[in-house]
Amino acid sequence: MQLKIATWNINSVRLRIEQVARFCAEHQPDVLCLQETKCIDDLFPRKDALKFGYEHIAIHGQKSYNGVAILSKLPFADVTRRNFCGLEDRRHISVKFGKDAGAARDLTIHNFYIPAGGDIPDPGINPKFAHKLKFLDEITEWSDRQKAGERAVVVGDLNVAPYEHDVWSHKQLLDIVSHTPIETDKLKDALAAGQWVDALRKLKPEPEKLFSWWSYRAADWRLSNRGRRLDHIWLSPALGDSLAHGEIVSPTRGWERPSDHVPVIATLDV
Repeated sequence: MQLKIATWNINSVRLRIEQVARFCAEHQPDVLCLQETKCIDDLFPRKDALKFGYEHIAIHGQKSYNGVAILSKLPFADVTRRNFCGLEDRRHISVKFGKDAGAARDLTIHNFYIPAGGDIPDPGINPKFAHKLKFLDEITEWSDRQKAGERAVVVGDLNVAPYEHDVWSHKQLLDIVSHTPIETDKLKDALAAGQWVDALRKLKPEPEKLFSWWSYRAADWRLSNRGRRLDHIWLSPALGDSLAHGEIVSPTRGWERPSDHVPVIATLDV
């Protein structure tokens, strides 16, 4: 069985539900994980998702900010919502797939939205950056507790571009939030703690440039191409050899009223 998983920071699901429908029609992911949905659970556009084929929906929403959701063609065996940093700011949701979904063994997908961290990379004067660093530390602790042999996937807007060629200019972005050494080191610590496999970098190793985000501030995002890879898919060691395909769907950045992030897809043989 192949499982096609997509992750996308949609930057308001109600505003961009037509883009979600178009993406699903063109790429047909089995599971779509969304971040920054920006709506409470009761206002999530469930009817629209049902129309384009996603009967199983798990939501952890919040008014105007944050929020994560998972849309699936396959049934869930379980849904879990977890808070980090002692806050209820709706940045995680996970679903488990079992025999009813056709999986050979249980498989869990964790959908994260890590804090962006504001503009100043100093936790002493920027509480948003301090929150981000604490969140990354808790992700590392959480990763370290993952059970050996568990089939798990981490997806989401992790808001860190960890490697030199995950940004348009390594030297110019070393003091810019999302690529500072303290952030990249902490994200790599989380990767190492869970022995996670970075799916896109497994398929397309450094020094190939990979971006999943382009700022709205650019007059022409294609021409300037000042991107960053902030959106990730990680596989647990038990799934490391299951990766069949992966891609970053950059054309969505050119759609009408786009998100500044684009979808990332991984296809697994499970």
